[in-house]
Amino acid sequence: MGLTRSMKTISSLKSQRGAVSIFVVIFAALLITIVTVSFIRIMVNDQNQATNNDLSQSAYDSAQAGVEDAKRALLRYQSVCQTQGAAACDLLAQQLSTNECNQALRIGDVIPAAGSATAEVSIQQSTSTTDEVLDQAYTCVTIDLETADYLGSLSLNQSKVIPLIAKAADGSTTFDRVTLEWFSREDLGTGTGNGVSLLAVGAAPLPLRQQSDWPANRPALMRVSLMQHGSSFTLEDFDYATSTASNGNTLFLYPTLTSTSTTQSFGRDSRRDTPTGSTPADIAADTPLGVQCQQSLASGGYACRTTLLLPEPINGGERTAYLRLSALYNASHYRVTLSNVATPVNFNGVQPEIDSTGRANDLFRRVASRVDLVDTNFPFPNGALELTGNLCKDFSVTETSYIPANSNGSTTCQP
Repeated sequence: MGLTRSMKTISSLKSQRGAVSIFVVIFAALLITIVTVSFIRIMVNDQNQATNNDLSQSAYDSAQAGVEDAKRALLRYQSVCQTQGAAACDLLAQQLSTNECNQALRIGDVIPAAGSATAEVSIQQSTSTTDEVLDQAYTCVTIDLETADYLGSLSLNQSKVIPLIAKAADGSTTFDRVTLEWFSREDLGTGTGNGVSLLAVGAAPLPLRQQSDWPANRPALMRVSLMQHGSSFTLEDFDYATSTASNGNTLFLYPTLTSTSTTQSFGRDSRRDTPTGSTPADIAADTPLGVQCQQSLASGGYACRTTLLLPEPINGGERTAYLRLSALYNASHYRVTLSNVATPVNFNGVQPEIDSTGRANDLFRRVASRVDLVDTNFPFPNGALELTGNLCKDFSVTETSYIPANSNGSTTCQP
């Protein structure tokens, strides 16, 4: 009896060890399977993500190709306006401003006509199967010559000249106000959060500081100049100003915490009123003008905003005007809008907007671009003289005469 029981016990132990081994093998196989499947899944996800990224970039490139073709259409529009007169210019402007996809690019064969006027345009260098397999195209490109605003950015001490050419909803070109907004979250210094450093307006004049003393999160001091004329003008008209009319004005807009008004007159000029410069038109006009700004950009937008009431041009007539912006102390993004009293007025042909949708396979990307139309026959200089070294001036100019070099007996010019 004892021997029989012992043999049964040994047999039972062998069976248990065999069962444990089977379970170990099963769990090991499951673990390896799970690891393998997870690794394969990660590889497939990475591959899909890489494919999507590649298609997304290709779709973006296709949209940019549409933007470039739209620029060619705008260059043709600019050429027609410069060479064929106002009637042809207005007709082409109406054709370009259609809302039909790609139709503006078919005008004048900017791109070859193929299929319907609104058909998508394939992006390929040749008809080879290699190019076709990429399956890239821009599906819809439209051009809007009339924009509600003018957008841009200025680096430190950079200037920009903006033509003030308008067109209201009723077709009129009248405007009498310019609204300037500047300094967005993109201009804030690193580590400053959304807070904006501002100076409270006190009794003392607004201080001009050294560049190193201007905080990184303080909006730029904007130098804003208006250059305009009416139906006729002489050069000396830019030196004089009346209480209601002026052809040239300059303001320095200082960002502050408080201000008396959000609307200011451009007739308040930082220059002197008389050609001799002997008497300021206004003592206060020689100081910067405080503009109320907000202390936080957490909700986006621009920190500073002011509306400038424009004077009438001397001698009257339809206004031809340019706005020159310069960012002092800090870089700045900005937005300019026009209005006639309280009615918004669009810019016309100044900074057209191009809306382009690109496709790569079944993935789409859409981009909106602004394009400045620069008149190559009338470039806007930022200064009469530009240099990186010293300036040696060997002539003189007075109000009545020009004194050539060496007329005073000098034979050398020292920088």
